[in-house]
Amino acid sequence: MQRKDIEAIHRNYLKQEATGRYWVFSTQCLLFLAFLGLWELLARTNTINALIFSYPSKIWAQFWSQLLDGSLLPHVGMTVWETVIGFLLGTLLGAVIATVIWWSPFLSRVLEPYLVIANSMPKVALGPVFIVGFGPGLMSVIAMGCAISIIITTINVYSGFREVNQNYVKVVQTLGGNKRQIFRLVILPATIPTLLATLKVNVGLSWVGVIVGEFLVSQQGLGYLIIYGFQVFNFTMVMMSLAIIAVVATLMYQGVAFLERRLTSQFK
Repeated sequence: MQRKDIEAIHRNYLKQEATGRYWVFSTQCLLFLAFLGLWELLARTNTINALIFSYPSKIWAQFWSQLLDGSLLPHVGMTVWETVIGFLLGTLLGAVIATVIWWSPFLSRVLEPYLVIANSMPKVALGPVFIVGFGPGLMSVIAMGCAISIIITTINVYSGFREVNQNYVKVVQTLGGNKRQIFRLVILPATIPTLLATLKVNVGLSWVGVIVGEFLVSQQGLGYLIIYGFQVFNFTMVMMSLAIIAVVATLMYQGVAFLERRLTSQFK
């Protein structure tokens, strides 16, 4: 097969891939618009209770009203800040703990059952402990966002370390590599897909931890707006807060997906 034929096949493949992505994205947008339209129609025809479920145009009006009067952005900024810090701390500390456990076979045998127990516990139940320990403020909310993801990160990353093909490890050992070189040259590169998958999971877990923390103690943030909207029976505010959470969480997830594509392309 000539080079020109190969290039033509490659161009055709890229064109088909682009066309497929276009149709997938278009279908996603149409489904989303259909959902919003159906929601609006059902609420305006009183098929569903508009007082409880609200409807898109009313939520949009609430969003612009609070955005223009300056009362919304401080809440969004606070929640995003808490979530990002909790997300980064939970992922970093979980990865460090997993590395320490992998490094020491003794610690691995000692701590493994405790990790299973910690993973089975409902982390949100630790909220009162964090409130007492860190005080009813920013630190307790960040601690919630961190705690709810740190155990999952530790277990996933440690499992990824253990599942690395031992033949690669033996090759480095045969060539005289020490444990640090084994970790840097074999374990860490082989576990990058697991790390990236854990990051995706931690996006959602960090949001759960932070919102629950704001439910309990915060006087600012989207979690506070949800509780306040419920208390004053303003469910449009509740729905608006949930919509903002969905949008920002999606952006964070897409950021992790972009990082995954970049790292994957580098290791190919």
